[in-house]
Amino acid sequence: MNRQGWIKVVLVATLISLMPMIGWAGSNNNQGRRSQGAPPEAIKACEDKQAGDSVEFTGRRGETLAATCQEHAGQLVAVPDNVPEGGGRR
Repeated sequence: MNRQGWIKVVLVATLISLMPMIGWAGSNNNQGRRSQGAPPEAIKACEDKQAGDSVEFTGRRGETLAATCQEHAGQLVAVPDNVPEGGGRR
């Protein structure tokens, strides 16, 4: 095999070996972001409550949040009363 043939083999082998890393990097694109799902404090605030009950819980920054218990994915969760439409951040 000539030099160009070896270069092609090395290039292909390198690309094949990098494919798993590319897949792994793509699956971890939320790294550093808040995970999906309700925080444990929001779930605990609605223990022994019913949907529509008003509760308060301590937020991530230590603030007290007024919330209403709502069912999400089969679980009762405290949803802050002042969340903007679409659940975006303020």
